Amino acid sequence: MASGPSVLRIGRDDDTEAYIRLIGDAWREFPGIVFDVDAELPELRALATYFEEKGGRLWLAEGGNGPLGMIATRPMREDGAWEIGRMYVAKAARGTGLAHKLLDTAEAHAREQGAERMVLWTDTRFNAAHSFYEKRGYVRQGAIRILDDLSKSLEFRYAKPARGLIVEVLDAAAAASAERRFSEIMVACVADGAFVSFLHPLAIEKSRAFWKRTSSEVAQAHRVLLGAWLEGALVGTVQLDLATPENQQHRAEVTKLLVDPAYRKRGVGEALMRRAEQTALRLGRRLLILDTKADDAGEKLYRRLGWTEVGYIPDFTQDASGQGYAARFFFKRPA
Repeated sequence: MASGPSVLRIGRDDDTEAYIRLIGDAWREFPGIVFDVDAELPELRALATYFEEKGGRLWLAEGGNGPLGMIATRPMREDGAWEIGRMYVAKAARGTGLAHKLLDTAEAHAREQGAERMVLWTDTRFNAAHSFYEKRGYVRQGAIRILDDLSKSLEFRYAKPARGLIVEVLDAAAAASAERRFSEIMVACVADGAFVSFLHPLAIEKSRAFWKRTSSEVAQAHRVLLGAWLEGALVGTVQLDLATPENQQHRAEVTKLLVDPAYRKRGVGEALMRRAEQTALRLGRRLLILDTKADDAGEKLYRRLGWTEVGYIPDFTQDASGQGYAARFFFKRPA
């Protein structure tokens, strides 16, 4: 298979053999997938025209010895969404940054055309692709799609906001698919001194274990998980702990407010907190509580958002060296 530097250009109808080679090679990596162009993928014979007629665009990356990758995008019918499709990277070009370049190009074009949301479908067997899309801020959304094709394919739907600062509540499937990205964010936040129960250095495996437990609690309706996207990147999260005693079902605890340090001071934390308050009220949780490291940036945010301090405990937590830090406790009645 081709390797070496790539040139990315708009795809043409006469690139048919390149598309067939890229898709065929990728599908052959998975036993049981049938690749029959004329029976199931006749559009490959004029793929550029196929996407142009749908208002979209197609790109092809080439190296010195042949095709290295491809991607396409087109508008959908609802919610200002654009679909990412036909994304394939030759095995020899994986890990070179080409996949990111392809997706950057397609997402940028979609945003330029007014996309508010990005959507894609990926075969349930394509685990490496799932990891890549999750790294890029996509989360699973909706039911698995069953295709009436020769391979009896099943596909996951992934989606994310395309632009602006957007906060959404994640269901169990979305929570599970966000585990990798949230793990990275928490490791970075702990390294930056965040007051979130863990000591620096936080191993990525320990962080992943925490987020797996969180996903399970979301599935059991014991916890609400929110995610924040900024210009298509998943950059922050916060939780509502709903697992209160039966005589305290009117309240919830706000926990694990995390914003990727690279995206601080851009309104992400405030957006997460405001959406958390709205969500709590919708769920009938009329009283919210939280605690935070004293004199931390989070404390300033909570005071600005109208939270009331109710207590101060010295040496409530400590760092890896044993140095103690005080905590402040707050409450708020969302309105």
